[in-house]
Amino acid sequence: MAEKRRKYDAEFREGAVRIVLETGKSSAQVAWDLGVHEGTLQTWVHRAKTRADAEAVGGLNESEREELRRLREENKQLRRENTEIGMERDVLKRSVVL
Repeated sequence: MAEKRRKYDAEFREGAVRIVLETGKSSAQVAWDLGVHEGTLQTWVHRAKTRADAEAVGGLNESEREELRRLREENKQLRRENTEIGMERDVLKRSVVL
């Protein structure tokens, strides 16, 4: 029978990553101490380092990326509406001429 997948909250993940990065212990040792699979902890550490590198270089954090995605979608929608309104205006101009 397959094991159920365990879920860890963000606070636990951040704490585990902080232990690896600040103490210098190996991820295998920290994973063993916390009862987490080594590969899982290594993934968390890798994501944290990638996120930190992106922020250090001037990249966007998660909330900024989400806002950018939302604004791009809104911009696309407004452009579509603007195109439709322009076509309606052109039709009305032609009907006034007739």
